[in-house]
Amino acid sequence: MAALRIATWNINSFRLRLPLLKELAAALDPDVICLQETKVPDALFPTEAPAALGYPFAAWRGMKGYNGVAILSRRPIAVLDDAPDWCGKSDCRHLAVSVDVPGGPIELHDFYVPAGGDIPDREANPKYGHKLDFIAEARAYFAARTDLARAVLVGDLNIAPLEHDVWNHKQLLGVVSHTPPETTGLAAWQAEGFVDAVRHFVPADEKLYTWWSYRNRDWRASDRGRRLDHVWVTPDLAGALRRQIVLKDARDWPQGSDHVPVCVELAP
Repeated sequence: MAALRIATWNINSFRLRLPLLKELAAALDPDVICLQETKVPDALFPTEAPAALGYPFAAWRGMKGYNGVAILSRRPIAVLDDAPDWCGKSDCRHLAVSVDVPGGPIELHDFYVPAGGDIPDREANPKYGHKLDFIAEARAYFAARTDLARAVLVGDLNIAPLEHDVWNHKQLLGVVSHTPPETTGLAAWQAEGFVDAVRHFVPADEKLYTWWSYRNRDWRASDRGRRLDHVWVTPDLAGALRRQIVLKDARDWPQGSDHVPVCVELAP
């Protein structure tokens, strides 16, 4: 069966880091690239850029200054519009497409979950409440999907769910991205029909990160990372998983993002 490679990356400004997509394509050779935090309104999206990179099929949802998602593909895609307006905010945090592959279409979801601010208290910090509400709403949406199959969910979910998804579990239990309400909520969402495709290959007791703060001058030496970027697949695709790649070297790209690309290969 033909392989399908899907990469996800929080690009932290599509227009600023557009040249780095050539590096991503060269390193991972993905069939589909899912991006988050594109920070470009739809009217200003450089529409010719995907095809110039070798991805003639593309879809995007963006707004000025922040958020935004995009999917670039070598295979034909069709946008799916049956998801809700998450938390009623219309803030461009989700894009779903059907990807045309020989074994049958793949339903692909690209998410950018709210970061949640700095204070892990719903009353003191509405951003944290928004994040928890978003996770709960996403869980409910997929729980109601009795037809969910041949689906892949990717993105910057802004939560490091497991003990070894952060550099220090005990120290980060009170830090937004690893608090119990977030990790419990994400686990409940995943349990509504998905398998963690990256941890399918990497044991849960092995440290694994996809994000390192800009504040760490020597990020590689300190290695105080978190696994915020994820790829999930429905159980019917678990047997099709072939490999995963966390492109750690991308953290050193000039003007790179604080996130690195994550790629999963399937034979669907």
